[in-house]
Amino acid sequence: MAEIIQKDGTWIFDGDALRLTPGRDKNVGLLRRTLGELVVPLRALAGISFEQGRRAGRLRLRLRDGADPLLHATAGRLDEPHDPYRLTVESDRYGVAEYLVDEVRQALLLDQVPSDPVSEYLLPGPSVPLSAAAGDGTASFDGEQVRLEWNWKTEDAKAAAGTRTLAVTDIAAVEWHPAAGLENGYLRFTVKNAPTKAPPKYDPNSVELWGFKKDPLMALIAAAVQARLPHPAAPAPAAALHGPAQEPEPAAGAREDDHDALLRRLRELGELHRTGVLTDEEFALAKQAILKRM
Repeated sequence: MAEIIQKDGTWIFDGDALRLTPGRDKNVGLLRRTLGELVVPLRALAGISFEQGRRAGRLRLRLRDGADPLLHATAGRLDEPHDPYRLTVESDRYGVAEYLVDEVRQALLLDQVPSDPVSEYLLPGPSVPLSAAAGDGTASFDGEQVRLEWNWKTEDAKAAAGTRTLAVTDIAAVEWHPAAGLENGYLRFTVKNAPTKAPPKYDPNSVELWGFKKDPLMALIAAAVQARLPHPAAPAPAAALHGPAQEPEPAAGAREDDHDALLRRLRELGELHRTGVLTDEEFALAKQAILKRM
């Protein structure tokens, strides 16, 4: 097990998953504090890196595309105080950070985790129920319905439509954009068979955001809804393409136990080393990780 404890948060790797816990430092963003502890399975990772700085360094996780509904809903728009996949590391803990990186990379190599996109979410998204008030309204989500309520700052034409209740089954897409410069942000729900080009200020299915402290909490609403929508890369249902789905064939033979699987992996790595695919250092690290597990 490898762990690093900082004011910014704590990361613990147990060989199968990374447990990310936000710290209590004043620089930790509101979204991270509200999201709480996050468990990232190894198979959701595409990579990990550590960047040293003069006063502090940065640990960064890179997830496989499509693995996390939060990253999908925010589309790379989370800045550092709110990004749960970055950790500020103090200079006297650089060695610990590098050790954590080595352990995660060894596990990715040992388990042969691919870095290509996935067609299903590997993280569950934020817990529900959720509610956030920002901009011109309040958005709430209980896992089945989104409720949008307006405040005194809402445009009259939009407020006249009253409180909106949207079932997840009626939602085709959800978008979150933070305010940037002179442009306001928004949380927008696209309703099936009812597209609109109205600005968020007038769209009754959108909350307009003005760049205040609680705006990132709307990203959690977006992520929780996104986790319950069909994955954008998921294959079409079998029934729609070829009629009723067939039961999968049972796997041939009994599944190998863990010890045999590790021996087989060790032989595979030895072959990769002999053919020059793995360097001496990479082979030594991977072999050491296998022997630890055995």
